[in-house]
Amino acid sequence: MSDVVAVVLAGGEGSRLMPLTRDRSKPAVPFGGRYRVIDFVLSNLANSGIDRTYVLTQYKAQSLLEHLQRAWIRMSGRDEFLVAVPAQMQRGRDWYRGTANAVHQNVHLLQRCPHRIVAIFGADHIYKMNVAQMVEFHRSRRSAVTVAALMVPIEQASEFGVLEVDDRARIVGFQEKPTNPTPIPGREDRALVSMGNYLFESETLEGALWADAERGDTHHDFGRDVLPRLLARVPMFAYDFRRNRIPNERETERAYWRDIGTLDAYFDANLDLKNVQPHLNLYNWDWPIHTASFNDPPAKTVFDEDGRRGEAIQSIVAGGSILAGASVKDSVVGRNVFVDCGARVVESILHDNVRVGPGARLERCIVDKNA
Repeated sequence: MSDVVAVVLAGGEGSRLMPLTRDRSKPAVPFGGRYRVIDFVLSNLANSGIDRTYVLTQYKAQSLLEHLQRAWIRMSGRDEFLVAVPAQMQRGRDWYRGTANAVHQNVHLLQRCPHRIVAIFGADHIYKMNVAQMVEFHRSRRSAVTVAALMVPIEQASEFGVLEVDDRARIVGFQEKPTNPTPIPGREDRALVSMGNYLFESETLEGALWADAERGDTHHDFGRDVLPRLLARVPMFAYDFRRNRIPNERETERAYWRDIGTLDAYFDANLDLKNVQPHLNLYNWDWPIHTASFNDPPAKTVFDEDGRRGEAIQSIVAGGSILAGASVKDSVVGRNVFVDCGARVVESILHDNVRVGPGARLERCIVDKNA
């Protein structure tokens, strides 16, 4: 992947995830007991051999920047780097005004390192993806732009950008969050939607960004503006995410992709992890999810008496946590959590440094850090 450079868009506000995004951006929201949402896209890139990455931040970025510093930032160099790039008003007096504008304001960074392909990926979703296979598809089709695509039920398609393709997967039409989505030919119950992950040939990207910047009738967004205007001018293909394969993955894991943009979706995706056969397997050492390392002691359960028994049943419990005569069931417990005597936690998500008092009862709760 020596000719690929990645740009990760990590400035999302995540307003539907309030109050979890009151003090942090959506990519910085904790997930799965010890990760942050952004760890999944960065791990996908790193595991795929893409080792030159710019992370563009904006909304309430401090928590995200601290996490990147601890977990991901390496010394920059010509051949390998991961750099966090705060919004800097590089072109005028405006902050980022859309996904395309965010990349346009930082196009000078892309010009610093030799590359042919730019991978532009969002930081808002939970999934595993071998990006090298998408790059291989992009090259084989001699594509100027390749869009990662996922098949979804037709009733859900209006939440996404819908793609129309021919029998070679060439994109022939776009619909941005349509009221009546166009189904896949022969599958009236399914539509093909954009995952918000793109591969661009470098010249195509720069030309499109400059053209978009000069227009007055634009939202400066890839899905709404840039891609539809390129459609008739350059070869553009959809990469079917179902083709993607991760080493040592189970059949039930394939094409797993979750938009955790609402509290319900976030809750369900977290609690799926504690199942015997989760849809997302965090224990596949052939495709690890990297994150920050802490010098936490092991998790511990103490006391074994009736009414005062420390136990965790079908749950994830992160390092440093102590269940002191308390019961945790069907839950995800973060780092350094203390659950005191007689407390019971059921179907809940506890973030780092939470304290649950004696005899407390929590059921179907999301508890943020330091509560």
